[in-house]
Amino acid sequence: MATDDAFAPPDSETPPSAQGHHAQLLFQPNFGPLFVTQFLGAFNDNFFKNALVILVTFRNVTVAGVAPEAMVALSAAVFILPYFLFSALAGQLADKLDKADMIRATKTAEIGVMLLCAAGFVLGSVPVLLAVLFLMGTQSTVFGPCKYGILPQHLAEGDLVTGNAFIELGTYLAILLGTLAGGVLINMPYGEYIVAAGVLIIAGLGRLASQWVPAAPAQNPDLEVRWEPVGPTLELIRLCREERSIFLSILGISWFWLFGSAFLALFPPYTKVVLGGTEGLATLFLALFSVGIGVGSMLCERLSRDRLELGLVPIGSFGMSVFTADLWWVGAPWATGDAPIALVEIVTRPAAWRIFIDLVGLAVFGGFLIVPLYTLIQQRARAEVRARIIAGNNVINAFFMVLGSLALAGLQQGIGLDPVTIFGVLSVANVLVAIYIYTVVPEFLLRFVAWMLSVLVYRVKVHGHELIPDEGPCVVVANHVSFIDWFVLMASIKRPARFVMYRGFYDLPVVRFLFQQAKCIPIASAKEDPEALERSFERISEELRDGQVVVIFPEGRITHTGDMQGFRPGIERILETDPVPVVPVALNGLWGSYFSRKEGAAMTQPFRRGIWSRVHVTVGAGVQAAEANAQVLEERVRGLWQARPQHP
Repeated sequence: MATDDAFAPPDSETPPSAQGHHAQLLFQPNFGPLFVTQFLGAFNDNFFKNALVILVTFRNVTVAGVAPEAMVALSAAVFILPYFLFSALAGQLADKLDKADMIRATKTAEIGVMLLCAAGFVLGSVPVLLAVLFLMGTQSTVFGPCKYGILPQHLAEGDLVTGNAFIELGTYLAILLGTLAGGVLINMPYGEYIVAAGVLIIAGLGRLASQWVPAAPAQNPDLEVRWEPVGPTLELIRLCREERSIFLSILGISWFWLFGSAFLALFPPYTKVVLGGTEGLATLFLALFSVGIGVGSMLCERLSRDRLELGLVPIGSFGMSVFTADLWWVGAPWATGDAPIALVEIVTRPAAWRIFIDLVGLAVFGGFLIVPLYTLIQQRARAEVRARIIAGNNVINAFFMVLGSLALAGLQQGIGLDPVTIFGVLSVANVLVAIYIYTVVPEFLLRFVAWMLSVLVYRVKVHGHELIPDEGPCVVVANHVSFIDWFVLMASIKRPARFVMYRGFYDLPVVRFLFQQAKCIPIASAKEDPEALERSFERISEELRDGQVVVIFPEGRITHTGDMQGFRPGIERILETDPVPVVPVALNGLWGSYFSRKEGAAMTQPFRRGIWSRVHVTVGAGVQAAEANAQVLEERVRGLWQARPQHP
């Protein structure tokens, strides 16, 4: 039993998922039709919304004496209102019914809504178009829990991050292209008729694509649906709060939507007042922001290596703050006059390219933030309530967006802050939000350290990661080479794990808090403290009975020679109490590192083996408890260990 332990796991490299990797996933029947369906839906939403906004803004349309500027704000409120009214119902239905059937029903309804939309444009009736906007918001409210809730049913765990990355990429490209199409086509001769025909065609194509979305059986068919909005909505929030990491992820996503919506609202005044540009510059900003989110989502997928990598979330927060702060630092880079500056002239100025890079940078890091958070919610939410939790996420997102709009209005109108100053406020606020989330859930920071260690200090390659069960209890046994073995394993194991570590290290000042938050299990020898040893075994049993992964180093101490030592019989006592599968794992390439005991005490000779050295983590086939004992497991680990290079 390990008594001289050091935590567990950094991240690494894994083979492609069996279900299709990267772009291939788009052509898989379990994902491609859903991607096309959601892309066309998001495109149609923004196609219609921007056409309506331009119709109201530039043609001075009023309803009941309401000014065009107020009409635009009213349009935004009309679209977001259904998220508060119907999210609870949508979440309940998505848990109770087949999600694929619900998707097809919403796309069928979209055709009817777009018929009404076409009539509104042809007749030039803004009240009808506002009613259409409300119905489109309702359709989006119903579609959201189905879209994100269906992914865990259709995708293998290794493909879930990829699927979410593509969903975000598709959504933001659809927002960009739909917004551009709506703005261009409504201004053409007979633009209202063109838009009317366009929304109908897109709705029809979306319904056609939805026909090929595979069935997704109900996760909770016996759920009793409550139709009134208030009680079920409060129930959504309660479900979201059951698991702290899920709720904090929802808050992180909601903050991103607040942050992003504030930027989109600031583009026009920033373009006109600060930069003296035209509408074309604001459109370019939207394009850069949308493309940046898509690029960041796909980069996040690559860096995650087929697993949920929470270590990228702090990187996303940090990057967003840095690039937003630089926008504030740039300030007003040139003098403006009465005449607007043409886009072709602005793009020749070096300061403009700095602004472009800042916008793309903050959007890219935004992708790093939201993809892992969405994936965490999907993975950790219980299947029978997953759709309702996603619906609750939508309610909280909508609340944050409304709150952000009110705060932005207060900063602009109440205090009189200009867009540049607001960029500075957003940068500072983003740092404070990140500090709060990562302090409350240190798992994000622990994964960040593990990911950085495995990418910047070591090149960790994982062999056979799929052999660790996706769910259910198991014990992982590994050889013990260095003080960072636990970090290497933390990043290599997709599931959260409980590491058994020597109490002397567990009790070290400063890091003890992190060990506690990581739910490490301290252990001491029978000679040191027999009562503490018993408590450790009890805690191991509790974690296994809770379905967790427990990692131990049965050699009992870190090697002084680089060779494997004999396994102690503590593992046998664990299996007597809880007969769970045991997964052998071998670590190669850490001997001779700064954290090993080669040629003396560890952590005394920096860079003695250089940096960015190759480390192998080799996972073997699981051993059933009835066949497992210290000798058998030692032989399994030794065989895996000897099959890989002992040195980089």
